[in-house]
Amino acid sequence: MYQVKKVNEPPALNAGWDSAAWNSAEIIRIDTVRPESTAHHPATNCKMLHDNLNIYGLFQVKDRYVRAVTENYNEQVCKDSCVEFFVEPSVKCGYFNFEFSANGTFLLYHVRDHRRGHNGFADFNPVSAKSAGRIQVFHSLSGKIDPEIDVPTTWELGFKIPLALFADETKQEINELSGKIWRANFYKCGDKTSHPHWISWQPIDQKNFHLPENFGEISFE
Repeated sequence: MYQVKKVNEPPALNAGWDSAAWNSAEIIRIDTVRPESTAHHPATNCKMLHDNLNIYGLFQVKDRYVRAVTENYNEQVCKDSCVEFFVEPSVKCGYFNFEFSANGTFLLYHVRDHRRGHNGFADFNPVSAKSAGRIQVFHSLSGKIDPEIDVPTTWELGFKIPLALFADETKQEINELSGKIWRANFYKCGDKTSHPHWISWQPIDQKNFHLPENFGEISFE
């Protein structure tokens, strides 16, 4: 189980991995590699904090072959150099897949039934751009990255997600984080990079990130 520490002051998303703002956070090591991956396994870690009303996260990726061509909300960022946070609130209301390209472009669905259907999943909806606009994203790389950056490159991506987003989307009462246990997984991928890879925090049974049965627990202090 990963413990999300509580803070009184919101950490600056751009403060940096080793900054005092993030020193209290435990490290999530995203290092379980699917066998379908190439030999490129970027060292990927994440830190999480909360203030009872917001979730804060910061990814650090020691990468190479970095590609980022998506530029619009809800494009298929998994084809880029991408980090992802999938989370299922404690209420039984499905999960949310926060997927971030290295350049800050992101995708967000609310998936209630992850079985595959004619239009993607059996029961899901893309979260509206208006709702997603409440999410703050920091990214150390910017713009369209094509061709790839083919030298060792460390990049960071941070996010702030208001708890109210989950309540609004699920139509359920979710009004605080302290004391709650949610389920989640964290990922690194790069489907259409020259060296594709699929890496997770908790092991997954197949090359499919949409497996909530493989999520691990995160506990909010």
